[in-house]
Amino acid sequence: MERERVRWGVLATGGIAASFTANLLDMPDAEVVAVASRSDASAKAFAERFGIPRAYGDWSSLAEDEDVDVVYVATPHSAHRAAAGLCLEGGRAVLCEKAFTLNSREAEELVTLARSRGLFLMEAMWMYCHPLIRRLKALVDDGAVGEVRTVQADFGLAGPFPPAHRLRDPEQGGGALLDLGVYPVSFAHLILGEPSEVTARAALSDEGVDLRTGMLLSWESGAHALLNCSIDAGTAVTASITGSKGRIDIPHGFFYPDRFVLHRDGREPQEFTAEAGDGPRDSLRHEAGEVMHRVRAGDTESPLVPLAGSLAVMRTLDSVRERIGVRYPSEG
Repeated sequence: MERERVRWGVLATGGIAASFTANLLDMPDAEVVAVASRSDASAKAFAERFGIPRAYGDWSSLAEDEDVDVVYVATPHSAHRAAAGLCLEGGRAVLCEKAFTLNSREAEELVTLARSRGLFLMEAMWMYCHPLIRRLKALVDDGAVGEVRTVQADFGLAGPFPPAHRLRDPEQGGGALLDLGVYPVSFAHLILGEPSEVTARAALSDEGVDLRTGMLLSWESGAHALLNCSIDAGTAVTASITGSKGRIDIPHGFFYPDRFVLHRDGREPQEFTAEAGDGPRDSLRHEAGEVMHRVRAGDTESPLVPLAGSLAVMRTLDSVRERIGVRYPSEG
């Protein structure tokens, strides 16, 4: 049975917008009908590149386009509140890139707006939609490693990024934490939920954003997570979960894994691998599929990426920034 097509609008024209759009074009039940940018030239160039029929040089026109079912917001996170909010006010469902917003206050405003309008809203945490991550989560929940004691995850890029780069720009919410650290923090939340205590240290740039941040999250159960992110040191991008009866290791690319290994006491290691053709960027396809499934069903959020979870992650990121002394200009 052929599924009803979901019509997408894309807001922003950068690299992640291009990757997501390319994935949508490969999906038979998705149709990209419009793109918007703050620049007519940028919107038109993107539309020509991907064969998109309508290009808008402003966000409002996309938000008001009644032929659009859902808008993918791919701006820098400093603009997520404004862009996603505009689309929700226009009656569009929204998939908003991570980090969800600059801070938990903005995130709560978006969630409140979506719920008041009865509209679908989801953070684009593609990791949560990845089949192997879902399998890993099910194993942990079923007690495969016993009681979880520790979680480790890291994500660092070697750079160096010049001062003018968006990752060093406070106005765009720059720094390692919101761009890269959101992945290890979200991974820890997936396994253990919201922590009861947050400790963090960072090295800051001359612009006042974090070049690298180390975090220790603690839970009342006694579990803790050791997490790292960096924009000036390339890390292994690994993760592990250790419990009272075993351990799970993701040897590389933990948020888009091609395999993970389950070690259980007294047993041979068991390897779980991705299906053939399920590469790293296919996580975007799984994410898009989840959104379309929920939009067709009339749901207002996804159980894979629940809004309560996105709000909890933003509270943790706020706590980290408070401890490392990073504040963005728009926050006053």
